[in-house]
Amino acid sequence: MMPMRSLQCATVVLVLLWPWEPAPALAASSSAPGARRRYDSIFSLGDSFTDTGNNPAVFAWYSIPDPVTRPPYGTTFFGRPTGRNCDGRLIIDFIAEALGLPYVPPYLGPPFGSPPPPPASSFRRGASLAVGGATALDAGFFRSRGLLPAPSKFPLNASLSVQLEWFESRLKPSLCRTTQECEELFGRSLFFVGEFGVNDYLFSFGKMSLQDIRSVVVPSIVETIRQAIERLIKHGAKALVVPGVIPLGCSPPVLFLFPEADPAGYDARTGCMLKHNEVGRHHNAALQESLKDLRAKHPGVSIIYADFFGPVMDMVQSPRKLGFREDVLSVCCGGHGRYNYNVSVPCGDANATTCSRPSASIYWDGVHFTEAANRHISSTWLSSIS
Repeated sequence: MMPMRSLQCATVVLVLLWPWEPAPALAASSSAPGARRRYDSIFSLGDSFTDTGNNPAVFAWYSIPDPVTRPPYGTTFFGRPTGRNCDGRLIIDFIAEALGLPYVPPYLGPPFGSPPPPPASSFRRGASLAVGGATALDAGFFRSRGLLPAPSKFPLNASLSVQLEWFESRLKPSLCRTTQECEELFGRSLFFVGEFGVNDYLFSFGKMSLQDIRSVVVPSIVETIRQAIERLIKHGAKALVVPGVIPLGCSPPVLFLFPEADPAGYDARTGCMLKHNEVGRHHNAALQESLKDLRAKHPGVSIIYADFFGPVMDMVQSPRKLGFREDVLSVCCGGHGRYNYNVSVPCGDANATTCSRPSASIYWDGVHFTEAANRHISSTWLSSIS
């Protein structure tokens, strides 16, 4: 059985949501009267950072309770829990708004007891196949290395390859029938491939040396992402957004669960852990090099690297300048303890507390960001996308 400490570490990255409200169109040139929208739809694969509501269904498969379906999730914008692991909108929600597109609906639909999922035709404007807690690598990668006991429910069976299988065998056949029809549909779509990697590293920290993670896990993840991009291009994708990973050493769960014994292991200015952040930098550099090769191989395809690391570091290093409080590494919603994070009292629990102004916090419930932080990150991505 997986140790409770590790299981809770795994669940902390998960996101859920079932509503699929249309996004209000912004006054962007792409959505102005008479102008052709640059993209007609958004399709996403990933983890909790892009999961707009698949988690309730996946958690139900494994009979795992999930606090994200309870307040205060969703209260900042939607006025109720929606399944997103956030107080409001995710990065992908802000991007959909800016592109004049509907919020991306979850492909797996709502949990039991909720309204039925939309018909397949609704997914012509896009769908999210992302699942909170998803890894880039299959569960077998971790079990074969003794990182997880065989009976463990984590990682969930929702890795990048599983999500691609859902896309290829279920979603695509419901949307188009011929090669030309599919290429036309997906050629006008924006694909998100990730973020992938954060959950893989959470499963590896504390069980592998950081050097082994750099030499074994990082290249395996990057290669898996590269192969996924190649498969999507074969299906007709012409525009793909590939996010890097966040500064892992600044993430409250990582700081809480894997503390450094030596004070020199922390950045004196930010309080982030240096070596864990270096893993993130190494991942992002390797990913960008792989994307460079893919661009050369597919000159007619737009492959956009979305910097996740930089915008988060900007908020951590200059919180007041960007409208956030000084105590940036503490979560807004959580238990009582260091960083206001407690693996036994997750956000949504009856004993959890919520800060009075989520918009002044960067971190919402752990590794996940507040709507305010997501807005800042999305603004840095949009210049490359729109």
